[in-house]
Amino acid sequence: MFRSTDRQTDPAAASLAAEAALLEGRLSLLREAIDSVDARIDAVSETLRRLQRPATEGKTPEAAEERKSGTGPDRSQRGRA
Repeated sequence: MFRSTDRQTDPAAASLAAEAALLEGRLSLLREAIDSVDARIDAVSETLRRLQRPATEGKTPEAAEERKSGTGPDRSQRGRA
């Protein structure tokens, strides 16, 4: 009686084991894809940081003072007198 029950569960166990192996393979692929996306995010973030640095260079207190005094290239003050 137990042997017939064992025979019935063997195909189910084999099926579950096969499905587990497939899922582990998919999990590995997904982890690799996530790592790839993380690397791209890091690369884009670094590029954005580099692009933002030159834009902030002219925003020093000295540059702001030049704009207030009219000695700098402040276009908002031109044409107003």
